[in-house]
Amino acid sequence: MKKLLIAAAVTATLIAPLAAQAEKIGLAMAQQDTFLTILKNGTLEAGKKFGATVQVEDAGNDVGKQLSQIQNMIAQKVDAIIVNPVDTDATPKITKMVSDAKIPLVYVNRKPVDFAKLPAGVAFVASDEKVSGTVQTQQVCKLLNGKGNLLVLMGELSNEAARTRTQDIEDVVKTPECSGLKIVDKREGAWDRTKGQDIMTNWLSSGVKFDAVVANNDEMALGAINALKAAKKWTPTSIVAGIDATPDALASMKVGDLKVTVFQNAAGQGAGAVEAAMKLIKKQPVERFVNVPFELVTPQNLSKYAGKN
Repeated sequence: MKKLLIAAAVTATLIAPLAAQAEKIGLAMAQQDTFLTILKNGTLEAGKKFGATVQVEDAGNDVGKQLSQIQNMIAQKVDAIIVNPVDTDATPKITKMVSDAKIPLVYVNRKPVDFAKLPAGVAFVASDEKVSGTVQTQQVCKLLNGKGNLLVLMGELSNEAARTRTQDIEDVVKTPECSGLKIVDKREGAWDRTKGQDIMTNWLSSGVKFDAVVANNDEMALGAINALKAAKKWTPTSIVAGIDATPDALASMKVGDLKVTVFQNAAGQGAGAVEAAMKLIKKQPVERFVNVPFELVTPQNLSKYAGKN
């Protein structure tokens, strides 16, 4: 009888850790800039909430490195994989790799090029980019009373968000109420503050005439403001617009510099990606596109967004 009790106790000890074993989620990040770091942190927080462990890999903006990191996650047999893709044109390859391994897959923030063909067990969590550049440019149009020259700072064009946000700007300029606006030049600043500053410096040196700078993200917008100030071309009425409502952007708006940004809930996207992954692990239904809405931020409603990103 004593032997039986000991055997039962040993068996229970062995089973207990298995029962309590947390789901393991692989998170493949393109890089960790200001916005994406907030997104990553939102993912880690949500992982704690759901009792899952999140293993983070940073590709340093290298497509090949990201594909290798995802292959390693598959080899480790993680329960789900969340991908913030370096290059959205590489997503068909990622979708196939992960789906063939029968591991749930969630893309976050950057729309996969194969979105319309995503198979069951794959979801996309983000904000609708058709809204971001549209509300941003409509606000710039309003500030300019529908007339003026625009300079456009674009993100990496390998990224669907940069292409869509730029197209949004062009579409707003074609509308009757904003047809007095003209895009005089657009350059790729790769989402980077220093690159945005360098491009703005070059524009100022060339003597191009402009009334507003519209950037695909806050980092490039802040770079443009730095260049304008360094060249002593900045005035309190200068109009520079960004997207993301990062802490630095909100601080810039608070002191009267940045005039327009658009709140993209980075932490909300990260949390939404974990929630979708957990549902897919449990074979629960998930929408193909989980929308985390964009919101226009201006000096008038700025206080509402302090501390959100």
